Amino acid sequence: MPFYEHVFIARQDLSQAQVDALAETVTNIVTEFKGEVHKTETWGLKQLAYKIQKNRKGHYVMLSAEVSGEAIAEIERQAAISEDIIRWMTIKVDELEKGPSVMMRKQERRGGRGGRDRDGEE
Repeated sequence: MPFYEHVFIARQDLSQAQVDALAETVTNIVTEFKGEVHKTETWGLKQLAYKIQKNRKGHYVMLSAEVSGEAIAEIERQAAISEDIIRWMTIKVDELEKGPSVMMRKQERRGGRGGRDRDGEE
């Protein structure tokens, strides 16, 4: 089966539990179509470049899965129906990335929030 990376942005006013439930819904669709989710990453609440449906921020979630194209069509159909998901994108990849994604490595390198240490240097 082909590999896909699916990223969605959920509304800013959702709780983390609600965002996790949305990710679980995608996982359930993948397993219904006899696929496998290899990795789920929650990137957190981030500032958007521009307002989307009156939201200035959004919860970003990324899933890496090995699944058929029919399942991806169902995932995108559900995303279009959901009022909680404001944007999504699915990309077919040749192979899944091992370890944490670039976004997660960026957060680890910064040590969480902020980019400066006590001496004022980055």
